[in-house]
Amino acid sequence: MPAQLLLNLFIAFLWMTLMDEDELNFTTFLTGFIVGIGIIFFMHRFFGTQFYLRRLYASIKLMFRFIWELTQSSAIVLKQILSPRLNIKPGIFKYETELKSDVEVTMLSMLLTLTPGSVVMEVTPEGNVLYIHAMDVEQSREALLKQLRNFEKAIKEVTR
Repeated sequence: MPAQLLLNLFIAFLWMTLMDEDELNFTTFLTGFIVGIGIIFFMHRFFGTQFYLRRLYASIKLMFRFIWELTQSSAIVLKQILSPRLNIKPGIFKYETELKSDVEVTMLSMLLTLTPGSVVMEVTPEGNVLYIHAMDVEQSREALLKQLRNFEKAIKEVTR
């Protein structure tokens, strides 16, 4: 991916210098960058990796998914906190993940910990099992499992 981006920047710079203009214009560089995207898109199979803008799109999608999950879980936690009686049953449950690398498991753990109402307490040495503490296990377990599956799917799109 970094090689594709560097090649795209090189194509844009080369385009800008070969346009024979008196001064360097950002619009000329942008045009060269767009031409470079087209060239790299048609030649990305020779790099042996996927097209780099696809991974960038997946990263942006993961960011918006996190913001959506953060908003939803914040509303649920706020509703529980503002209710007259605190009727929650905190607990710990085990979750087996399909993610393989340390980076993927760490991303999942951090994304889950940053959303209110849950925290990853421990990851097994193999890295395939997470122990998660939830603020209300009985009511929010299904929503939390759905959130974990969504995060896993988005992380796979970014890293693989």
